[in-house]
Amino acid sequence: MKDKYDEMWKKLDLDITAHEALLTVLGQFYDDIYLTQQGRLKGMEYLDFVMSEVHGLRIKELQDAKDEGRKVIGTFCIFVPEELILATNAVCVGLCAGAEAGFDLAERYLPRNTCPLIKSFFGFHLARLCPYMSSCDMVVGETTCDGKKKAYEIFSKFKPTYVMEVPQTKSHEAKALFRSEIVRFKQHLERLTGVTITPEKLSQSIKIVNRRRKALQRLNALRRATPAPISGRDALLINQIAFYDDPLRFAENIEKLCDELSERVNSGQGIVPEGTKRVLISGCPMAIPNWKLPYVVESSGAVIVGEESCIGYRNTRDLVREDGETLDELLDALTERYMKIDCACFTPNEERLDHIVTLARELKVDGVIHYALQFCQPYSIEATRVEERLAEEDIPFLRIETDYSMEDTGALKTRVEAFIETLD
Repeated sequence: MKDKYDEMWKKLDLDITAHEALLTVLGQFYDDIYLTQQGRLKGMEYLDFVMSEVHGLRIKELQDAKDEGRKVIGTFCIFVPEELILATNAVCVGLCAGAEAGFDLAERYLPRNTCPLIKSFFGFHLARLCPYMSSCDMVVGETTCDGKKKAYEIFSKFKPTYVMEVPQTKSHEAKALFRSEIVRFKQHLERLTGVTITPEKLSQSIKIVNRRRKALQRLNALRRATPAPISGRDALLINQIAFYDDPLRFAENIEKLCDELSERVNSGQGIVPEGTKRVLISGCPMAIPNWKLPYVVESSGAVIVGEESCIGYRNTRDLVREDGETLDELLDALTERYMKIDCACFTPNEERLDHIVTLARELKVDGVIHYALQFCQPYSIEATRVEERLAEEDIPFLRIETDYSMEDTGALKTRVEAFIETLD
């Protein structure tokens, strides 16, 4: 990939030497985590190709879009309505990062005890390693946690940054606030792009994003089968790439993969033997290349059959109603859908507890592993309520708190193996 895209990366002001070293390490990591698996679906070849070109062909597509006069908008959170971005003919890409890179640079501005997800996107940009961030005309933050909202204030020095306010309750007044934030975001996008969002454009973009959600919903429904027809690692990768790839191309390829997966389910074929312990991962999102815990779980004799996270069910569970005709009706539909997200930023958050239990029952799991990033207060604290609720439901529970480093992999594996051994 190096020779093919060096000129493009130089124009994006990447540190070419450090970037090449990063791609080499990530390539080997990907091979070890993913390509060593047995019995993978043929449809996963598309995802492997996307990953092989994640800093190449996809970045070229972004540059081509910019040459056409389109804007590239980066986001960090599923609360940002992608539908509005697409309705201005802009391109939307996810910016969360899941690796330790440039942390020393990030810590010049952030405390060491900052959530690694925040330090990661900071560090990747400051170390000139992220062509997605470099391609963005604007990044969109949100107030889902104190760490992120204060970090965005500093990050705005390095990149044009817009912040949406996300309420912390689901009262009538809170929903009205969020609707006003959607309108404010719409107006800002129109000024940035010079494109007026019409009911027709917004309706079309809602259908596009819903098609991607439906493809992922179908994938998640097929994962209920016994034996599990796809590994948790592959399913997580699919959900991760959904934030980077062209939405229609992605949906088309996942629909084909689901056809293949359906055949496997109908024939009773599994990626693991029947009787393999089934695990639900709950909690913080796992951004590329954060594959540590899934690898540990699935190399310890279990299979992951679902992710209750922003890179999982929380992102795909609900569709936006498509029956609106006026702009107000469509904005109402967006508000309704996005306020169904059960992020740990909300209080109280009974919805999330109910969803975890429902998901555990539907997926026929043997246990739930709650994953929280170090210094992520919302999910780390809410883990106590999750544990209490699952105890009431007699669902085995393991709490994991970790970061992006590989130093604790051995200790994690010991804990996970012990947990799996206790599952009936």
